[in-house]
Amino acid sequence: MAFVLDCSVTLSWLLPDDRGTATDALADELERTTAVVPAIWPYEVANALLVAQRRTRIGDDDLLRVRRALAALPIEVEAVASDNVLSAVSDLGRRLEITSYDAAYVELAARRRLPLATLDARLRKACVALKVKVIP
Repeated sequence: MAFVLDCSVTLSWLLPDDRGTATDALADELERTTAVVPAIWPYEVANALLVAQRRTRIGDDDLLRVRRALAALPIEVEAVASDNVLSAVSDLGRRLEITSYDAAYVELAARRRLPLATLDARLRKACVALKVKVIP
Protein backbone atom coordinates (compact mmCIF):
# COMPACT_ATOMS: atom_id res chain seq x y z
CA MET A 1 0.00 0.00 0.00
CA ALA A 2 1.28 3.49 -0.84
CA PHE A 3 1.96 5.86 2.04
CA VAL A 4 2.86 9.47 2.72
CA LEU A 5 6.47 9.71 3.84
CA ASP A 6 7.79 12.40 6.14
CA CYS A 7 11.31 13.61 6.72
CA SER A 8 11.78 11.86 10.08
CA VAL A 9 11.31 8.40 8.58
CA THR A 10 13.43 9.28 5.57
CA LEU A 11 16.30 10.33 7.84
CA SER A 12 15.99 7.15 9.86
CA TRP A 13 16.85 5.28 6.65
CA LEU A 14 19.78 7.52 5.78
CA LEU A 15 21.57 8.41 9.00
CA PRO A 16 23.34 5.52 10.70
CA ASP A 17 22.50 6.57 14.26
CA ASP A 18 18.77 6.99 13.49
CA ARG A 19 18.06 3.51 12.10
CA GLY A 20 15.26 1.38 13.46
CA THR A 21 13.60 -1.94 12.70
CA ALA A 22 10.13 -0.47 12.13
CA THR A 23 11.34 2.17 9.70
CA ASP A 24 13.59 -0.33 7.93
CA ALA A 25 10.45 -2.38 7.24
CA LEU A 26 8.92 0.69 5.57
CA ALA A 27 12.00 1.02 3.37
CA ASP A 28 11.50 -2.60 2.35
CA GLU A 29 7.85 -1.79 1.58
CA LEU A 30 9.04 0.68 -1.06
CA GLU A 31 10.13 -2.30 -3.14
CA ARG A 32 6.42 -3.07 -3.62
CA THR A 33 4.80 0.36 -3.57
CA THR A 34 5.46 4.08 -3.75
CA ALA A 35 5.68 6.87 -1.24
CA VAL A 36 4.05 10.24 -1.75
CA VAL A 37 5.47 13.43 -0.30
CA PRO A 38 4.45 17.09 -0.29
CA ALA A 39 6.59 19.60 -2.16
CA ILE A 40 8.29 20.66 1.09
CA TRP A 41 9.87 17.21 1.61
CA PRO A 42 12.96 17.61 -0.62
CA TYR A 43 13.82 20.88 1.13
CA GLU A 44 13.41 19.34 4.58
CA VAL A 45 15.53 16.32 3.70
CA ALA A 46 18.21 18.46 2.03
CA ASN A 47 18.38 20.74 5.07
CA ALA A 48 18.55 17.83 7.51
CA LEU A 49 21.39 16.28 5.51
CA LEU A 50 23.22 19.61 5.42
CA VAL A 51 22.91 19.91 9.20
CA ALA A 52 24.02 16.28 9.63
CA GLN A 53 27.09 16.97 7.53
CA ARG A 54 27.91 20.17 9.45
CA ARG A 55 27.66 18.24 12.70
CA THR A 56 29.91 15.52 11.24
CA ARG A 57 27.21 12.87 11.51
CA ILE A 58 27.89 12.09 7.84
CA GLY A 59 30.87 12.76 5.61
CA ASP A 60 31.15 13.82 1.98
CA ASP A 61 31.21 10.22 0.73
CA ASP A 62 28.16 9.39 2.84
CA LEU A 63 26.31 12.40 1.47
CA LEU A 64 26.92 11.27 -2.10
CA ARG A 65 25.74 7.74 -1.26
CA VAL A 66 22.62 9.10 0.45
CA ARG A 67 21.75 11.32 -2.51
CA ARG A 68 22.02 8.36 -4.88
CA ALA A 69 19.90 6.20 -2.60
CA LEU A 70 17.18 8.86 -2.40
CA ALA A 71 17.14 9.35 -6.16
CA ALA A 72 16.56 5.61 -6.63
CA LEU A 73 13.50 5.46 -4.36
CA PRO A 74 10.00 5.43 -5.86
CA ILE A 75 8.90 8.69 -4.29
CA GLU A 76 6.25 10.90 -5.87
CA VAL A 77 6.71 14.56 -4.98
CA GLU A 78 3.30 16.17 -5.24
CA ALA A 79 3.33 19.47 -7.07
CA VAL A 80 2.51 22.45 -4.95
CA ALA A 81 -0.93 23.96 -5.43
CA SER A 82 -0.74 27.41 -3.85
CA ASP A 83 -4.51 27.67 -3.40
CA ASN A 84 -4.46 24.39 -1.44
CA VAL A 85 -1.56 25.59 0.72
CA LEU A 86 -3.18 28.94 1.38
CA SER A 87 -6.50 27.37 2.30
CA ALA A 88 -6.63 23.70 3.33
CA VAL A 89 -3.07 23.37 4.64
CA SER A 90 -3.01 26.64 6.58
CA ASP A 91 -6.51 26.01 7.98
CA LEU A 92 -5.46 22.55 9.13
CA GLY A 93 -2.31 23.93 10.71
CA ARG A 94 -4.29 26.52 12.59
CA ARG A 95 -6.95 24.03 13.71
CA LEU A 96 -4.45 21.40 14.89
CA GLU A 97 -1.89 23.91 16.19
CA ILE A 98 0.92 22.60 13.99
CA THR A 99 3.15 24.31 11.46
CA SER A 100 2.09 24.65 7.84
CA TYR A 101 5.02 22.39 6.99
CA ASP A 102 3.66 19.62 9.20
CA ALA A 103 0.11 20.29 8.05
CA ALA A 104 1.23 19.66 4.46
CA TYR A 105 2.00 16.02 5.34
CA VAL A 106 -1.20 15.48 7.31
CA GLU A 107 -3.38 17.15 4.68
CA LEU A 108 -1.82 15.06 1.90
CA ALA A 109 -2.39 11.83 3.84
CA ALA A 110 -5.99 12.78 4.65
CA ARG A 111 -6.81 13.89 1.11
CA ARG A 112 -5.30 10.81 -0.52
CA ARG A 113 -6.56 8.50 2.22
CA LEU A 114 -3.09 7.11 2.80
CA PRO A 115 -1.27 6.32 6.03
CA LEU A 116 1.41 8.76 7.15
CA ALA A 117 4.84 7.33 7.92
CA THR A 118 6.25 9.54 10.65
CA LEU A 119 8.22 9.39 13.88
CA ASP A 120 7.20 12.93 14.82
CA ALA A 121 4.97 13.05 17.90
CA ARG A 122 3.08 16.19 16.80
CA LEU A 123 2.30 14.71 13.40
CA ARG A 124 1.15 11.47 14.99
CA LYS A 125 -1.17 13.41 17.32
CA ALA A 126 -2.56 15.44 14.40
CA CYS A 127 -3.25 12.23 12.49
CA VAL A 128 -5.17 10.79 15.41
CA ALA A 129 -7.35 13.91 15.47
CA LEU A 130 -8.16 13.45 11.77
CA LYS A 131 -8.42 9.66 11.93
CA VAL A 132 -5.49 9.28 9.53
CA LYS A 133 -3.61 6.02 9.95
CA VAL A 134 -0.03 6.42 11.19
CA ILE A 135 2.82 4.04 10.49
CA PRO A 136 5.12 2.58 11.80
